[in-house]
Amino acid sequence: MDNQVVKQEKTNPKLALCYSFGEVGSQLSWYMVNNYLTLFYTDVVGLAASAISLIMLIARVWDAVNDPMMGMICDRTQTKWGKFRPYLMFAPPFLAIFNILTFTVFPLQGGVKVLVCLLCYIGTGMLYTICTTGYACLVNVVAKDSQVRMNLATARGIGSSVIGIILSAVAMPMILFFSKSDAPTAKGYFWTTVICSVVLVPAFWICAAGCKEKYTEELHSNAAAEKSSISKSVKTLLKNDQLFLVILSTLVGTIAVTGRMSMLSYYIIYVVGSFTLIAPVYTSMTIGQLVGNCLIPWGTKTFGKKNYMIMVQGAMCVGFVVMFLFPVNNPIFLLGISFFLGMTNSTANVVFGMICDSIDYGEWKLGVREEGLSSSFLGLSVKLATAICGSVGVLLLAAFGYVPNAEQTEAARQGINIVVNIIPAVCGAIGLLPLLFYKLSNKRVEEIRKELDERNARAEA
Repeated sequence: MDNQVVKQEKTNPKLALCYSFGEVGSQLSWYMVNNYLTLFYTDVVGLAASAISLIMLIARVWDAVNDPMMGMICDRTQTKWGKFRPYLMFAPPFLAIFNILTFTVFPLQGGVKVLVCLLCYIGTGMLYTICTTGYACLVNVVAKDSQVRMNLATARGIGSSVIGIILSAVAMPMILFFSKSDAPTAKGYFWTTVICSVVLVPAFWICAAGCKEKYTEELHSNAAAEKSSISKSVKTLLKNDQLFLVILSTLVGTIAVTGRMSMLSYYIIYVVGSFTLIAPVYTSMTIGQLVGNCLIPWGTKTFGKKNYMIMVQGAMCVGFVVMFLFPVNNPIFLLGISFFLGMTNSTANVVFGMICDSIDYGEWKLGVREEGLSSSFLGLSVKLATAICGSVGVLLLAAFGYVPNAEQTEAARQGINIVVNIIPAVCGAIGLLPLLFYKLSNKRVEEIRKELDERNARAEA
């Protein structure tokens, strides 16, 4: 009877809407960091490429400790509000503060300036991890059905696209408005970040208020397993081969997408030659991403998550190559190919559904359910990819002869084109390889969920 109930589980529109607001909060935090922090560091703060690389390296070394630790804390949390919701209720105000500090230019010089930038960036990353780990885990305890979880991941993607469209359209104009200049200044970055940071707090609170943890007690009845040591939990998790494949694919795929996004402003400014085209290009991409996200439920149900992921990410790689080969002096072409690439960027939300399936698979295979630790490794892979892109990308720009706030040579422009299009195309193709070994089809996930329900029923009898 319980299995029949699970099969009939439907997606609650109100739940999906509230869940999407968690991603709105996440994007309001990370959008400026992901798209403008490197540009802010080089052109406004005046950090050298080597200093930026050092900041990214140290931050990611710390993340290797901090992210799994946060995942373990989430798995062991027991409060009257649930396991994961408290992190969406209490952490966002502190995240907002550190976002603002990260885009503040302090009157410092030399090594002290680098150290302060590092501390602000690490603080932002830690608080972002607290919020997003709780948010990523939440989907596993508000729904049990794989397709319902995929639909909630789609709602998450739609929330990301909607706020992305807004930010793409207004972020750079806001920066220029507050800068009172034709080029971004410290004041422009600061006040734009303040506005984003103020809005992210209620967005997270709406998610926490509307997403009650319906299945937490049922799915976490085995308290003994959740009290195992950190080292034992990590060792057990590493035996989840399907989760490992998803994380590996995500790491390389995120390098392709995030690396390109972190460098795209350089491409538009110095290759296309226009500050004013940044907003239209970003907006066309996020509109395309919204369309792509709306296609996810149909695509994953028709072709399966794995096959749909391969199809869309393969198309993305082709789009990168096309953008590299064709001239950039045609705005209509530039906006059209950006819209197409935005559609293909929706694969990130397929990953969230695959992670949910991998968590169920890990419980079925290993007898341990670790949503927090599993989600933290996914988050770590995304932040590691961001750091690689931020450090390697800026070093590649320097190697090609990029000079901040100056007319670029032809070699520098060609180098920016390679960094923005060809390297991401190669990384995207490599990211498809782990998926060839992923075996959790929609049918197999249904079988695993059924066996888990039967196992839990026997344990309670």
